Amino acid sequence: MESNKGMGLLSIILGLIFIIFPMFSESLVSIIIGMSLLFFGISAVYTGLDMNKYANSMYAVPLIVIGIIVIILGFLFIFYIDALSFLVAIQFYLIGFILIIFGIIGLLSRISAFYLFTSILIFIMGIISIALGAFAWAQPMYIAIIIGLILIIEGVALLFLDQ
Repeated sequence: MESNKGMGLLSIILGLIFIIFPMFSESLVSIIIGMSLLFFGISAVYTGLDMNKYANSMYAVPLIVIGIIVIILGFLFIFYIDALSFLVAIQFYLIGFILIIFGIIGLLSRISAFYLFTSILIFIMGIISIALGAFAWAQPMYIAIIIGLILIIEGVALLFLDQ
């Protein structure tokens, strides 16, 4: 498929940028994390408001509060790049703890089997994010290089996917 080849080339180019310009990459990671937190926070607020209609509000209120906090953090990461670009490890820790809390709340709410499954995945991703934070704390520049290598590997895989 042509889209796989295009995505593969884009992934390789982004990977090279991450490896060659790690400081720029850290700023880019900050923007991406900020956007992710922003959308995640909006989703959490919406889920909390929706949950408030159909389930016990005991589970909805923490989701709404966490969602609002996550939206504020998202804006901070997007607009204050200079202050936060060197704190990649802190970003991973924050996201990890937020994901773990969101996963636990989802597990406790027991809305549906699909929601239970996604809550487990969110919880696991929180643990992985905290592990990445511990690694990034030791040397934040390596995170940009690791992301670059992963993008290159993924790009090569996408280029040869059709063959």
